[in-house]
Amino acid sequence: MDAATLTYDTLRFEYEDFPETKEPVWILGRKYSVFTEKEEILLDVTSRLWFTYRKNFPAIGGTGPTSDTGWGCMLRCGQMIFAQALVCRHLGRDWRWIKGKRQMANYFNVLNAFIDKKDSYYSIHQIAQMGVGEGKSIGQWYGPNTVAQVLKKLAAFDTWSSLAVHIAMDNTVVMEEIREELIYLDPHTTQPAVEPNDSGCLPDESFHCQHPPCRMNIAELDPSIAVGFFCNTEEDFNNWCQQIRKLSLVRGALPMFELVEHQPSHFSNPDVLNLTPDSSDADRLERFFDSEDEDFEILSL
Repeated sequence: MDAATLTYDTLRFEYEDFPETKEPVWILGRKYSVFTEKEEILLDVTSRLWFTYRKNFPAIGGTGPTSDTGWGCMLRCGQMIFAQALVCRHLGRDWRWIKGKRQMANYFNVLNAFIDKKDSYYSIHQIAQMGVGEGKSIGQWYGPNTVAQVLKKLAAFDTWSSLAVHIAMDNTVVMEEIREELIYLDPHTTQPAVEPNDSGCLPDESFHCQHPPCRMNIAELDPSIAVGFFCNTEEDFNNWCQQIRKLSLVRGALPMFELVEHQPSHFSNPDVLNLTPDSSDADRLERFFDSEDEDFEILSL
């Protein structure tokens, strides 16, 4: 009897348009109305960098995989979080991608940081190989905590962006305070790897989702998640802290996470840049690079 394997790539989805609702639609902190701003919603979504499975890229490590189909989804999600931070850092939140329109050099500098080759700062190659030092084999699935820790390490080499990455551990997302439906970009589709053409230009259309985005009910959200915040200045960070403190004062509401001035004494204090997977670090590695990644993690940029 013949057997078939069902994957995302073998499915054909009908992308639904946004439902007509009086409720606002929020895209990364921007509020929209479906009735009067549908085109603006779609343009905002299309302008986000979309990273999916790729195939036929140079072998990772020279002899490793040439595709991340089936194992690279969390790595691609981590790339999308970081890419949004870099877009805000170098292009601004109001920047928009329009098909066929010439983009500024900084846009391609951001995009090139994620291209599937070994010398790109945040490529699948760099993430997978950095993960080896954290006990993850190339081709092994990552949880959100592991990919967050690896991306933090890689950011140290990106002097152009100069990101200070902080990862807050052991926090909880209060699901009842989030809207019933979420909009998301799905990495579970395989596209050919992209290389610059003979003139040095990088074809970029496959890095932007040009159909209505996917939607899901909040109840379907996997509890193993990472949430990212980008603060461009110290003032942005102070305002963010102020908003978080205001939310913590709402009667009957549980804070999404806790803000403290200094590290509590009961917290371990490993230097994740110097962690090595030897026996003396076993307990610390289990906490910071566990294989299951079942805890909630908040990734802040």
